[in-house]
Amino acid sequence: MRILLAEDDAMLGDGLRAGLRQAGFQVDWVRDGMAAERELASGVYAAGVLDLGLPLKDGLDVLKDLRARKIITPILVLTARDAIPDRVVGLDTGADDYVIKPVDLIELAARLRSLVRRSLGHSQETLRHGAVELDSASRSVWCRGERVPLSTREFDLLHALMRHMGRVLSREQLEQQMYSWGHEVESNTIEVHIHHLRKKLGSEVIQTVRGVGYVVQREVPEA
Repeated sequence: MRILLAEDDAMLGDGLRAGLRQAGFQVDWVRDGMAAERELASGVYAAGVLDLGLPLKDGLDVLKDLRARKIITPILVLTARDAIPDRVVGLDTGADDYVIKPVDLIELAARLRSLVRRSLGHSQETLRHGAVELDSASRSVWCRGERVPLSTREFDLLHALMRHMGRVLSREQLEQQMYSWGHEVESNTIEVHIHHLRKKLGSEVIQTVRGVGYVVQREVPEA
């Protein structure tokens, strides 16, 4: 799951990026408000972590302008502004969550997963498709009751498809969700991961839509 971190404090930003990566997120880090607004407007991020006291453009103005442009990417405000009026303004401006520094990284990761889950209409950490179950908190997958070992990229790919169940995702869209800046992606990487997932979970879970991309279909309840 790819997120944007907007934080101008070098030491804090480095620690947050490292901790969130350890929790399984792909993290891109910017240090000013103009860059934060530009990247969050791109539509490639599952969520954003936004400091308010950013150079070039204050985080509150970034948030206000994004919402005015109808950009609905979930945004968690992470700030030292702890007064109740500040929290109220932040939430009323369009923040999906408002967290005061310092924050425990385990809690921050959980809040981000919750934001993304709610934005996609999921009520639980566990996603299910037939005999396959995926738990985003523990980054584990089961098939027919048995745990299936997946590589980091295999899990990220399956997670992306199951988060958007019923929606066809192109190779480019999957790459955007799985890889942060600085990672080179070979042309057949997605296809290789799909092949491995089908061997481990069964060929029917991930379907190919020729010329478009891949999809995990929504299951239709039996009548």
